[in-house]
Amino acid sequence: MAEAFRRPMDLRRRLTALAAVAACLAAALGIRLLAGTSVLDSAGTLAQYSGTALYASMIYAGLFVLAPALRPAMAAAVAIAFCWAVELFQLTGVPAGLSAHSVLARLALGVAFDPADLLWYPVGVLPLLAAHAYFSHHCRLIRGTSPRR
Repeated sequence: MAEAFRRPMDLRRRLTALAAVAACLAAALGIRLLAGTSVLDSAGTLAQYSGTALYASMIYAGLFVLAPALRPAMAAAVAIAFCWAVELFQLTGVPAGLSAHSVLARLALGVAFDPADLLWYPVGVLPLLAAHAYFSHHCRLIRGTSPRR
C-alpha cells in the first residue's frame, strides 16, 4: 500500500480524484444555494435530483482516491451498487434516525427512500465514466502508449 503512494501516477490520480470529489460537492451545494434553499434542504426537484446525481458522481471519483488503479467500468459499477445499497438501506429507517442527530449522516445516508433516486445514480456516474474513457484514450494517444489490457 505504501508503494502506491510513491508512484507519481497514482498520486496524480488520487489528487485529481480528490479535486473531482470537491467539485461535485461544491456543485451540489452551489445548486442548492442558487435554488434559494438551505444547503441541507433538498426541497425542489432541481436540488433533490441534482444532489442525487452529484452524490453518485462523488462516490465514483472517491473510489479513485482510495484505489487509483481501479478500472473506470469497475468503479462505475461499484459506485452505482454502493449508491443503490445506501438507498435501499433507507428502507430500514436507520438512516432517518441517524440523520435526525447528525448532519454528516444526513448528507452521507439520506433520510427517506425514493425510488426515483435509483435512476438518478447512474445519471451521475455514466457521464463521468464516458468522460474518463474519452480522456484516458486521448492521453494514451498523446503519450503514444497502448491501452491497458
